[in-house]
Amino acid sequence: MIRNLLLFSLLALGGVASSPAADLPDSCKVGSFFAGCQAYTFKSFTVMEAIEKTAFAGGKTIEFYSKQKLSPDQPDVIFNHDSPAEVLDQVKAKLKAEGITAAGYGVIKLGFDPVEDRRIFEFARLMGIDILTTEPNADALDGVEQLVKEFDIKIAIHNHPRRPLDRSYQYWDPHYVLSLVENRDPRMGACADTGHWVRSGLDPVECINLLKGRIFDSHLKDLNEKGNPKAHNVPYGTGVSDIPATLAAFAAQGFYGPVHIEHEVNWEDNVGEVKQCLDYLAAFKLAK
Repeated sequence: MIRNLLLFSLLALGGVASSPAADLPDSCKVGSFFAGCQAYTFKSFTVMEAIEKTAFAGGKTIEFYSKQKLSPDQPDVIFNHDSPAEVLDQVKAKLKAEGITAAGYGVIKLGFDPVEDRRIFEFARLMGIDILTTEPNADALDGVEQLVKEFDIKIAIHNHPRRPLDRSYQYWDPHYVLSLVENRDPRMGACADTGHWVRSGLDPVECINLLKGRIFDSHLKDLNEKGNPKAHNVPYGTGVSDIPATLAAFAAQGFYGPVHIEHEVNWEDNVGEVKQCLDYLAAFKLAK
């Protein structure tokens, strides 16, 4: 609460939050950053298996998404904001058993249905999730902002790659994302999907600096090539993305995560490469 009062004070003075640190315990750090996996990395598996694989790879946090099956024993049950309390309790128990903290949920749609929006925020509160990653209805952000204030839960606007044949899609552009949040509640910001910026031909460091104080989550990626929408993930430090510069840019503005690995390749057997990414973070040293 004290931190949120500080955020509002900064906004009232005409600035943005200069230290968007995650509301997570230090036990969730992997090296200098709070880090884990976006569950979509393990979309070929269930929620329970995604939690297990995140822990095995060395992650400490997880960002759930809304279309994943619950468990091998309950393959017809989907875990999301419509799940009953008993399903939420099962997931909470698994998180505790594996030492994983639920840090985010998304990418979900907000601003299209006020009733569903409220269910999503209520779900996040019940799960102890602090960040909702979204590509919202930009014309309905007033209602979303009211929920942000009511629930004290952040939203982070996510970016997919530029779509040359769909000019209506603008979330790839950090200038557009900033224009949506810069005059709103300081808990409304961005999810920096660095890989999608690289696929769009953008420099992640420039994007991060533009969004200073408004980055609350990241899908950190290293890719095999720049400017290609079909470029694929590779372990950190082995591709074209400047991961050290990206992490340094995050730290320079006080953002230390959550950094979520979203490894969208080798779907059936990618935990080894995910572990390489988390090992990279564990060994990475920020310049003093």
